[in-house]
Amino acid sequence: MKVMKGILGKKIGMTQVFTTNGKLIPVTVVEVEPNVVTQIKTVETDGYDAIQLATCTVREKVSNKAKIGHTKKANTEPKRFLREIRGVNVNDYTLGQVIDVTTFTEGEIVDVSGISKGKGFQGVIKRHNQSRGPMGHGSQYHRGVGSLGTLLPMHVLKGKKMPGQMGNVQRTVQNLEIVSVDTENSVILVKGNVPGPKKSLVMIRTAVKKPNAKNEAADLVSYVETAVEEVAEETTEA
Repeated sequence: MKVMKGILGKKIGMTQVFTTNGKLIPVTVVEVEPNVVTQIKTVETDGYDAIQLATCTVREKVSNKAKIGHTKKANTEPKRFLREIRGVNVNDYTLGQVIDVTTFTEGEIVDVSGISKGKGFQGVIKRHNQSRGPMGHGSQYHRGVGSLGTLLPMHVLKGKKMPGQMGNVQRTVQNLEIVSVDTENSVILVKGNVPGPKKSLVMIRTAVKKPNAKNEAADLVSYVETAVEEVAEETTEA
């Protein structure tokens, strides 16, 4: 049985880290504020097992009575974001429990979900990666949609790739590795890129296709220790 777990965080941006053997790893920095369990759903009451996590505290003035009353049941302040994680073992959680970055460890494989960057209304070349027509030699077809179908059945078929809104939809990147968990700064480093712009909400969950997979934790270079050693050497020489 797949036992899921997850946490909500804020995408800070991308950077890179190095291992002790000189390998460069591109990572996305995810800042995690304390997550609070605001609701527990069970098969008996709701038909499925799930927990609801809340993060990003807001003032009561900018919230509403429904949200304030909902979060008070968990003895916490109103939150901006509430998300549900299914497939968890509800016996491991209690109402009002605080979840932090220690939920995950280095080397675990996860899925990361977020709202992709909105691109606005775009044509088929950018939206669907179609090719344009000739730009010269008398051609009158450049960046158009092209043929919309055949003579029959006398209407445009469903699913036809056409211009329209691009981006600003939920996307999930699967099978990413957690490179580092910084408990002091409440930060998780995820290998590769994740959906969404900076400061957007992301959800990190156990990988659906690899729920029990875990790689060997990478031995990263610690620049803090290096700086301390350099200062110690300079002091000794002086």
